[in-house]
Amino acid sequence: MGRFVKTVDLINRRVGRAVSWLVLGVVLLQFCVVVFRYLFGVNSAEVQEIITIMHGVVFMLAAAWVLQSDKHVRVDIFYHDAAPRNKMRVNIAGTLLFLLPTMVIILVYGFPYVAESWQVLEGSPEASGVRLRYLQKAAILVFALMMMMQGLSVLLHALAARDGKANVDDN
Repeated sequence: MGRFVKTVDLINRRVGRAVSWLVLGVVLLQFCVVVFRYLFGVNSAEVQEIITIMHGVVFMLAAAWVLQSDKHVRVDIFYHDAAPRNKMRVNIAGTLLFLLPTMVIILVYGFPYVAESWQVLEGSPEASGVRLRYLQKAAILVFALMMMMQGLSVLLHALAARDGKANVDDN
């Protein structure tokens, strides 16, 4: 199990860091859009769509890295000040009751949606839009898979902590 956890953590960290660079691309492209629109009167629906796609990809493909880093949004009524044992219980329950079932639902309902998009090589509804909408939709399934794998990693870390092991590699 230690190898699984290390591999998942490494992949999600690398993917998260790589796609986080898209934020810089979003900012630079948006800056160019504004400059071209207001200084030169030029606008591009395709570039606007690319910005939206990049923004979505950042959130979807960096989500597992954020979960791994424990920086995700949590309703923090008691978690922040809780004892490590209680945090471990919350992580186990949250992963088993919420994260994993939600990712399964996304995969089950998302797969036909994404498959249909790939089948027709779906493009943008805009005439001058990006023609690779099917690739954007594939990120839905990648997101769910990465989150499931990271959820299992979080679960294994919590179970190792519950058993008094320093980390999962102590198995």
